[in-house]
Amino acid sequence: MIYHLLWYLRDGFTHRIGFYAYQDVMFRSVVAALVSFAIAILLGPAIIRWLMRKKIGDQPQFHHTALNELTKEKINTPTMGGLIIILAVLSSTLLFAKLNNPFVQKAIVLVVWFGVLGSVDDWLKLTSHIRHRSRDGLKPWEKLIFQIGGAVLISSFLYADFANIADGKLFWLPFYKHGIPLAGWLFVLIAIFYISATSNAVNLADGMDGLAAGCVGMVSMVLAILCYVASERMTSTSPVTWASYLLLPAIPQAGELGIFYSAIFGAVLGFLWYNSHPAQVFMGDTGALPLGAAMGYGALVTRNEILLLVIGGVFVMELLSVILQVSYFKYTGGKRMFKCAPIHHHFHLSGWSEPQVVVRFWLLAAVFAAIALATLKIR
Repeated sequence: MIYHLLWYLRDGFTHRIGFYAYQDVMFRSVVAALVSFAIAILLGPAIIRWLMRKKIGDQPQFHHTALNELTKEKINTPTMGGLIIILAVLSSTLLFAKLNNPFVQKAIVLVVWFGVLGSVDDWLKLTSHIRHRSRDGLKPWEKLIFQIGGAVLISSFLYADFANIADGKLFWLPFYKHGIPLAGWLFVLIAIFYISATSNAVNLADGMDGLAAGCVGMVSMVLAILCYVASERMTSTSPVTWASYLLLPAIPQAGELGIFYSAIFGAVLGFLWYNSHPAQVFMGDTGALPLGAAMGYGALVTRNEILLLVIGGVFVMELLSVILQVSYFKYTGGKRMFKCAPIHHHFHLSGWSEPQVVVRFWLLAAVFAAIALATLKIR
């Protein structure tokens, strides 16, 4: 909104004072991150108080006595704190992004869609004891239908946006400088699977104070850089784009989406103010579902689906630990590969304190992000 207002006043007010910085995507991205952080900080106390009045607190229960003992202090901690993140991201994006940009429009729809889905699931699950009903959130098939529905909507319009973008219709691999032709139906199918799958990625890491939010912050920062690189020129006067220099897919207008991911970065940092140990609030599905879907969407737009597996390496670790645990349990007839899955619980039960687990996983997330960025020129 602010961008469009300043653009409307470009021949008058902004021209007279010589203010042109608002036209630069990087400038607006930095401002969006700062404003999103401030909004999250300011909204946090009010939303936490509201959740406490509504008695929307988590009741973590695991099939592991020792883990239940370690996490007993988390009982009744306000959940649905993802509202803080969603409101901060949407407010900052609406203020500083070009709202006529098709990638930004779909990002807003995605956050609203998956945010509402997560909120409904959290509300049904966390208020069942108040409503005296046994329904424990949405049924898995109900949640999956809406996840796939949202993914179909986004991926279909995204494919239409790529109609005139040659690199957008190709499949790109790290270390390989040529895109692989992709049939339209296969593009949509991959996009549907990807958004549906990544929308659940953050959930697995959302079991310790600050773990999921900190790792999402790392991923969103890299995605903001990838969006900028995909469409912006090396200098304002240079005909050479960063994408051509780094041998990456060129996606015009994707740079504007960097504002959205910068807003996510600022929002999760603000949320961490209240989610760091000992947590005053948890994000719940309200925050986990839209944040996970946003990660998948950013990879799809910039054509970095495979690279996201490196960028979000911590989330891949968490997912693989669950798959291995379940598979090994069934194969051996009851034996476990880890003390508990996802794997952050294994380390917690092995003697690491919760802050140690969280900070060490943050460090791993930073390493994965650095490795991903290092691969950009090695193609």
